[in-house]
Amino acid sequence: MKAMIFAAGLGTRLRPLTNDRPKALVEVQGKPLLEWAILRLQHFGYTDIVINAHHFAEQIFEFVESINHFELQITISHEQDLLLNTGGGLLKAAPLLASDKAILVANVDILTSLDLNAFRQYHEQQQALATLAIRKRETSRYLLFDPDQRLVGWTNVKTGAIKLPTGAVEASAKWGFSGIHMIEPRLLSLIQQEGVFSIIDVYLNLLTSERIMGYPHDGDFWLDVGKPESLRVAENDWVIG
Repeated sequence: MKAMIFAAGLGTRLRPLTNDRPKALVEVQGKPLLEWAILRLQHFGYTDIVINAHHFAEQIFEFVESINHFELQITISHEQDLLLNTGGGLLKAAPLLASDKAILVANVDILTSLDLNAFRQYHEQQQALATLAIRKRETSRYLLFDPDQRLVGWTNVKTGAIKLPTGAVEASAKWGFSGIHMIEPRLLSLIQQEGVFSIIDVYLNLLTSERIMGYPHDGDFWLDVGKPESLRVAENDWVIG
């Protein structure tokens, strides 16, 4: 099975830790975030992993070379000239993600006990183009879902911005995105954007014609370790499942 780890970000919220290294190599309990992500994927049977890199990319290359004992196929999608955001990064990596099965996509700075097998099973049962792990949590940007957990829009509660594409029904619930998706390979051929763009914008463009589903997982441990205070929590609370 194939997976992609988004690891190209600048890690600005983690400065000064990211002044001399990529966010993916910031450590929790003695292991880089990227190693935790790879171990987690390996635990659930993922053997072919694509990692995008930009900020201190050479360190990502060196780290991957140093962990060949994982016996995995790991490929780097190097965003050498421009940081492409999640959508652009996924599109650039598309030639490396050819598959006949759904592809797991995850942010490197997320620690979670989410059962990836159950997540995949739900995605397949829903016959969705993409399934997004979601939680009831406080954030400024929410995904909007109808009562059947089908994505219908997006909102920023700080700015008041809202996106409800034509044909979308009235949203009944706001959910925080967990930074983990399951996508069908054909999604890659449906992306119309170019350059730098968010994968969320891709989903919003496709939701009226495709099934983009939410997968609530409030019962799991989940932590965004993209900021120093979360790193401190992770040092005490993170236990790989």
